[in-house]
Amino acid sequence: MGFLSSIKEFLSKTGISITYSALLLYYAYKRSDTPIWAKRIITGAFGYLLAPLDALPDFTPFLGFTDDFSVLSYGLVTLAAYVDMEVRIQARKTLTSWLGKVDLDQLRVIDEKI
Repeated sequence: MGFLSSIKEFLSKTGISITYSALLLYYAYKRSDTPIWAKRIITGAFGYLLAPLDALPDFTPFLGFTDDFSVLSYGLVTLAAYVDMEVRIQARKTLTSWLGKVDLDQLRVIDEKI
């Protein structure tokens, strides 16, 4: 079982915005020209997202995955230079294969922030 398949179920439950953000970071990580410092930021963001200590706040009404989305957003903004059109296309294809039809307006909001 690969990394993407192991987190697919978890991320699909957290909403399109978090899932798309995580996929953007994943595909930015896979780029050969992404430097080590950037890959460390991505690893840290995923570590926070998947940390068992973070599970309790995720079930809190109104807050939910806000902290997770904030960490992923910070990673995306910091690494915007490595989130090119190819990374976005790969993330969208994976998201569509996992969740079926997605609202492109939600994805556009994230793309405009990076």
